[in-house]
Amino acid sequence: MKGLELTRKQAVLTVVGLLLAFAVPDLARLTASVQLSVVHQGLAFGLAAVGLNLLLRHTKLVSFGHAAFFGTGAYATALLASKLDVAMMSVLLLAAVLAAGLMAAVIGYLSLRHTGLYFSLLTLAFGQLLYALVQGQSYLGSSDGLPVRPGEANQPLIFGLALDADAYAVLLYYLTVVFAVVSLLVMYRLVKSPFGAALDAIGQDRTRAEFIGIPVQRYVWLAFVISGLYGGLAGAIYAMVQQHVRPGPVLYFLQSGDILYMAILGGFQTLLGPLVGGVVLVFLQDAGKDFTNYFDALTGIVLLVIVFGFPQGIVGSLERGGNVRQRAREFAEDPSVVGSWAAGAASALRSAFGDWVNSVRSMLGVR
Repeated sequence: MKGLELTRKQAVLTVVGLLLAFAVPDLARLTASVQLSVVHQGLAFGLAAVGLNLLLRHTKLVSFGHAAFFGTGAYATALLASKLDVAMMSVLLLAAVLAAGLMAAVIGYLSLRHTGLYFSLLTLAFGQLLYALVQGQSYLGSSDGLPVRPGEANQPLIFGLALDADAYAVLLYYLTVVFAVVSLLVMYRLVKSPFGAALDAIGQDRTRAEFIGIPVQRYVWLAFVISGLYGGLAGAIYAMVQQHVRPGPVLYFLQSGDILYMAILGGFQTLLGPLVGGVVLVFLQDAGKDFTNYFDALTGIVLLVIVFGFPQGIVGSLERGGNVRQRAREFAEDPSVVGSWAAGAASALRSAFGDWVNSVRSMLGVR
């Protein structure tokens, strides 16, 4: 494809990945370990992580409130479906993306005057404010949420067709894969454009970027809005998959943490990593429930091993095959190396915690 530069190895992996993605509905019929709804939710959250990664990777801004745009997209879909009986999927998607873009424009305008920890806390505050507002509104169903079951078909219409439940789930999944591929291609062209290069310059040094004439504030705001559009699309897809929206699973601050974690887990220095991280994290959370009641701890342990064993993330480590092979060789030669990895992880955590304490003390003016 013109403008898309892939090595032969990357092209082969891309084709294999697409074939595997389109084969998921068939695999789900063959084995109970693969559930279509879990993979579908993973793709939706991963799409939101792809949008967040535009900020994280290129402007070095860490948002703790990205669930606000995911939830805005989900609730815009549910509102139109349940209150106005809008059944066309295309209309629901468009409305969700526009609503999330508008929300991102407002929050970005109010948050981007600050950077670093202040920016992160502001996004967290706006996200929690939105969660509390939705939770307290009986019109929005309060904590019970809203259904996404419009019309006589009791579900959104895809291409004007009222399908049975199984056909609806499969066709919506295929469309989600197409949306994900198109969204990745759009993001690829965006980061390879002069706009993407300007964002990289802003991420490296804002002062120098301003000095050479880049309109820093406007460009970062645009990146924030684009990131919100991705979150809105992801939220709309999630709402149509679940056919019910509640504030906890789409707006609570822990969902923002999950979206951020997905980007880091998959490899935030890569284009595809956040999408892969989304599928892996949702799968781990679901699979962990089958093994133990402490599935959150199990998920955390697995993620710690991945993050500290392969700090470039899943896709980032695969791209740098030497690092993966080195880690595997070290483990095969001496399994006790896991202890040194854990010690390194503990040291990194202590360092990160110390930096966080210093930042908070600085913010509060405490010496």
